[in-house]
Amino acid sequence: MQVTETSTDGLKRTLKVVVGAGELSERFTTRLDEVKDTIQIKGFRRGKVPLGHIKKVYGRSLMAEVLQDLVEKSSKQALSDRQERPAMQPEIAFSEDKDEIEQVMDGKADLAYTMSFEVLPKIELIDMSTLSLDREVVEVDDETIDKAVAELVERNVTFEVEDGRVAAEGDQLKIDFVGSIDGTPFEGGTGEDMEIVIGRGGFIPGFEDGLKGAKAGDEPTIKATFPAEYQVAELAGKEASFATKVKSVAKPVKPEINEDLAKGFGLESLEALRKVMRERIEGEYADFARNKLKRDLLDRLDKAHSFALPEALVSQEFDQIWAQVTDTLQKSGKSFEDEGKTEESARAEYRAIAERRVRLGLVLAEIGDQAKVEVTQEELRNALFREARRFPGQEKMVYEYFEKTPGAVQQLRAPIYEDKVVDHIVSQAKLTDRKVSREELLKMPEGAEGAEAAPSA
Repeated sequence: MQVTETSTDGLKRTLKVVVGAGELSERFTTRLDEVKDTIQIKGFRRGKVPLGHIKKVYGRSLMAEVLQDLVEKSSKQALSDRQERPAMQPEIAFSEDKDEIEQVMDGKADLAYTMSFEVLPKIELIDMSTLSLDREVVEVDDETIDKAVAELVERNVTFEVEDGRVAAEGDQLKIDFVGSIDGTPFEGGTGEDMEIVIGRGGFIPGFEDGLKGAKAGDEPTIKATFPAEYQVAELAGKEASFATKVKSVAKPVKPEINEDLAKGFGLESLEALRKVMRERIEGEYADFARNKLKRDLLDRLDKAHSFALPEALVSQEFDQIWAQVTDTLQKSGKSFEDEGKTEESARAEYRAIAERRVRLGLVLAEIGDQAKVEVTQEELRNALFREARRFPGQEKMVYEYFEKTPGAVQQLRAPIYEDKVVDHIVSQAKLTDRKVSREELLKMPEGAEGAEAAPSA
């Protein structure tokens, strides 16, 4: 096998691979010998078909198998011998000369093809120990726990129907309604035995207010206007009329904050409940703080590294982002103009996000490679288990999907790998805990979208 570099331009490479006719003939003979005892042709016993007859009947199909196998193995060998690191699967091209192709199929000419690909760039990593990172820390005080318990109480309010009760804020009503616009009913505008709590914002603005003061048996007609940004474009911004029948009005009954409340959640005491609430809130704050720390770290890595990006990887990432963006717009019935952008400016914006993701993906992959970061089978199994739990009753389908779908496991592996690399970087950097308020912690920085890296190899 002869390999010649025919062109190089930045990260782009083109190689010409030539496999001699002699080797091609040897491989064909070997393949013929492998199948001769399995072929059965009418008029001959199995294993007794003359080689010449086998060549006549199956020669071209067997040669096609040999060529496919030879191209696959020789292309991998060429990359390995040259220590090339292609960014994506190389494109293979053959001669379009029909006479030359026939000569190859007949085993009378060398097999020649070209491989075109982009290589991964060489990345000069910064010294991670020079990074100074702040981790925001919020103290969970008793006032925060008091508020959390009060919110828990609100989420566990029950309702008691009261005859003759006049509906007010916080009451639950059971209603039937038929909505119409300009006298014409619209799709999705009808409901029966619908339960609605006044003040929770479960319906469009104005509807719940129209129920205040109603009693069981009342049939108010409520006018309410759909928001301008409503997801159904045909209804957005339009006023609707709802013929409503109130079937019952129930008052809220809040549980008392005492030992019985805690026991209702399977805990021994109110103090145990408060401890559980504290641990949950501390965990939520820690997760949020880590996400902000990670975002800050990725920003720094992105700014600190500059190198040529493989166009194929950027285009692939952009195409995925663009498909999601356009699909979202289409489903919402909106356009780029509605978002205050032109398609051209949107493409430029998402192209920059794609470049950032690819750059960070390559940087994190290089850091992980040097640090010998690995994702264990146990970590993958745990991730698969968590994913399956998201679909109760369909766990078997989830397992089968990841077992049978090529590349699906990478969907689980990539975020685990990225987080482990981030943890490694943080362990090398200078980390300082900085106390902040809850409001400061929960404040998202501008431009947070697109911060994540593209999946690393």
